[in-house]
Amino acid sequence: MTQTSTDSTLTAGFRVLGVAIRREPWVFTLSTLGSVVFGALTVADAWVLGWATDHVVLPAFETGATTTGGLVAILALFLGVALLRAVGIVARRLGAGVMQYRMQAAYRREVTRQYLTLPMAWHQKHPTGELLSNANADVEAAWAPIAPLPMAVGTLAMMVIAIAQMLFTDITMALVGLLVFPLVMVVNVVFQRLSSPIFTRIQALRAELSEIAHESFDGAMVVKTLGRESEETDRFAAKARDLRDEGIRAGRIRAAFDPLLESLPNLGVLAVLGVGVLRVRSGGADPGDVVTVAYLLTIVAFPIRSIGWMLGEFPRSVVGYTRVHRVLDTVSDTTYGETRLAPSTRGAALEVDDLTYTYEEGQVLLEGLDFSVAPGRTVAVVGATASGKSTLTSLVTRLVDPLAGAVLIDGHDLRDLPRGELAEHVALVPQSAFLFDDTVRGNVTLGAEIPDDEVWSALRTAQADGFVAALPRGLDSRLGERGTTLSGGQRQRLSLARAIVRRPRLLVLDDATSAVDPEVEARILAAMRERGSDSTMLLIAYRKATISLADEVLFLDQGRIVDRGTHQELLQRNPAYATLVNAYESEGVAP
Repeated sequence: MTQTSTDSTLTAGFRVLGVAIRREPWVFTLSTLGSVVFGALTVADAWVLGWATDHVVLPAFETGATTTGGLVAILALFLGVALLRAVGIVARRLGAGVMQYRMQAAYRREVTRQYLTLPMAWHQKHPTGELLSNANADVEAAWAPIAPLPMAVGTLAMMVIAIAQMLFTDITMALVGLLVFPLVMVVNVVFQRLSSPIFTRIQALRAELSEIAHESFDGAMVVKTLGRESEETDRFAAKARDLRDEGIRAGRIRAAFDPLLESLPNLGVLAVLGVGVLRVRSGGADPGDVVTVAYLLTIVAFPIRSIGWMLGEFPRSVVGYTRVHRVLDTVSDTTYGETRLAPSTRGAALEVDDLTYTYEEGQVLLEGLDFSVAPGRTVAVVGATASGKSTLTSLVTRLVDPLAGAVLIDGHDLRDLPRGELAEHVALVPQSAFLFDDTVRGNVTLGAEIPDDEVWSALRTAQADGFVAALPRGLDSRLGERGTTLSGGQRQRLSLARAIVRRPRLLVLDDATSAVDPEVEARILAAMRERGSDSTMLLIAYRKATISLADEVLFLDQGRIVDRGTHQELLQRNPAYATLVNAYESEGVAP
């Protein structure tokens, strides 16, 4: 359910609450019953007060004395009502809390599950700060009205009982007191119309502020080394000021309306007391009736306020719910089939058939790519910057789908495989190695049940066993956030070990050893060949040492394969290729 332009905030807010009630009916029922008990016993207080006024207090003034039995009766009645009302309060608050936190937890799980199913192309269009805000601040805002919901529903029953008792006690005073109800409803409607746009802006600003903070934290090294602390602080401060100003605007509106909502019922009480005095003087009512109606009106004021609290959360709730459902209602265009790859210890056969990929802006990045890699073979892809090398790795691992053509593993189109099947056979090692704030073991296994001897074997292949053994706790050493305690080359080697330990049939390396010394890189590639001679490898490379180990080299230029052959063959016959691969050796930079 999403809010349409024709929906009012009030209607949309009740629809959001309807979702929560349908998903947690038993918890809602329990908390509502507790609230009804609380409301009924609160109304009973008015009856006890009126009974005590007519049967104990006024006779005591007339006779100058009271009885022990009367005092005991008053104490017993008030104490009994108070105890039962306490039970209702506990049930109401416990149920409301459980319901609210369950809904928040459920929607956070749904949002994060949706993030996992949506393709990388969708993630690239949405800033990280916005995604964090959807899963946190927006979810919290969506279910904020649940806290006062059971109380509001239960106090509605209390209000009905109280109004009925007011009318039964004295219809004239009851009608006078109830004149405040239309005024309260008008005030609530005006408040929602004024505050709804502000809360929409506040939720958007929270996402933007989160994105700025995330970028600053991610780019801490750049910020520090280039002395951009003040600029980043100013950028964050400007957005924080915008958020503060919108929050103050919302606070000013609430500050203007809350006292008005509080005062209207009290004005009703004053009107009842004025009319009640006249009624008592004329003999149309007893003093106890005036006390009862006045007290009941103060009781009715509480449901009005509780409903106002709930309605006051509607603008923020509707905005949060709408933002969350923009994610949940997104339909992924990634399709899956049911074809499973046959289990095998041999390398996978990779075939790229007339592959074309185009960005939405219309830029053709890859066009008409055709090549195949036989099981156990190693193919290197070489090309200048923006020639489409990394995009090719995304297509081969199905992080994105091609506009035309197909990628096949063992003769099967990747789009025909079921979800998760490709990850069982293919591993990608990107140039930017990401490590979690976890142990070495946790970063290599990622939670999989892999024996330590296999972990050490993968580390040896990646030439990472030496520095891991030198760590204070070996495999149990924590690496810090993003592996900041390690060098770039060490992070790359752990990232490589993470892929190797899974024994993939196709290993895709996107410049995965760029931060490693050439000598260490050569040992890594030799160890990989020795470890699994049947594994198929697709290398995105620019170093001669890496390229020369490939069985075949594909020279990519402007999204097309313009030449192919061994490294030596291309050096001899293709001047553009020779210029490109020699550039790193002479200048020390990647092409």
